[in-house]
Amino acid sequence: MNLRKVATGLSALALIFAVALQARSLHDLIKLPVKHDKQEYRSGSVSQREALALYSAKQKQDSFSACKDQFPAGKPLDIDRMPAKMKPMALCSDNFAVLYSKTSKTPMIVVERLSSAQLNDAKGEERTNAFYADPRIPSGARAELSDYRGQTPPVDRGHQAPAADAPNQKAMAQSFALSNMVPQDPTNNRKIWSKIESDVRKYVKRAGGNVFVFTGPIFDSGHAVIGKNKVWVPTRLFKLVYDENSQRAWAYILPNSETRIEKPMDYSNFVKATGLRLLESQVVSGSLHRS
Repeated sequence: MNLRKVATGLSALALIFAVALQARSLHDLIKLPVKHDKQEYRSGSVSQREALALYSAKQKQDSFSACKDQFPAGKPLDIDRMPAKMKPMALCSDNFAVLYSKTSKTPMIVVERLSSAQLNDAKGEERTNAFYADPRIPSGARAELSDYRGQTPPVDRGHQAPAADAPNQKAMAQSFALSNMVPQDPTNNRKIWSKIESDVRKYVKRAGGNVFVFTGPIFDSGHAVIGKNKVWVPTRLFKLVYDENSQRAWAYILPNSETRIEKPMDYSNFVKATGLRLLESQVVSGSLHRS
C-alpha cells in the first residue's frame, strides 16, 4: 500500500468535511428568504378564475348580506326601490358595497365605511393596477377591459371606492374590479376627484368614529357610451359623506370634465339635486361647515 496516497486521500476528505461544516455554519447564520403561502396580488392581468377567487361564497351572491357593516346602522340600500330599468344587483367586497347596474354596466352607488384605523392600515399599501371584469356579473351585463381601450377622447377607469382606502392586498385587488369603475375624464379623475378623495381621507383620520361615504355617477340626458358593451359615461359624479358620531353630512357633485372643486353642499341640497335619499333612516343634524 502507498502510504503517501492514503495520506493524501485522507487530507482531501478532511478538507471536504471542513468545507461542509463551514457551509452549514454559514447557512445557520444567514437568514434565507422564506416562501410564504400568503397570496400575492400584483400588477398585470387577472384571469377570471383568479378574480373569482378574490370573493367568498357569500360575496358571490346577489345580496348585501355579506357587507351590511358598510352601511350606516347596518341597513343596506333597498334594491327593490331602485329603477327596474337599471337592472340593479348587489355586490359585496371586503371593504365596500356596490349597487351595480346591468344596464349602464357601471356602479350606481358605492358605499364605504371608513375609519382612522382602516386608513392607517391602508397607508403605504402597494397599488396593483390589476384591473379585471367582475366575474360575478354575467357576460354582456358587465364592462370588459376592452371597452375602455382606444377611446377618443380617452377615459380613465375611475375608482368609486378609491384604491388608497384599501387596508390590505386583497382589498386593494378587489378595488380594481370594473364593477367599481366608471368612465371618467382623465383630468377629473387624476386631479379634481383625487383631491376630493384625499380631503375625505384627511377628515376621516380626524373623526372620532365611522364615516360612511357614498360615491357614484349621474347620467344626465344625452350621456355618451363607450365600447362594445355600451358602458354609460356619467355626465356628473357625486360623493356624499356622513359622519356617524357628529351626524353631519355633506356632498360634492361635479361635472365629469376638467373643472374645479366647488364648496360642498348640505344633505338637503344633495337630495334636491339627485333625488337620492341615501340617509333616509339616519339623523342628519348639520353639514361640514357649522352655521
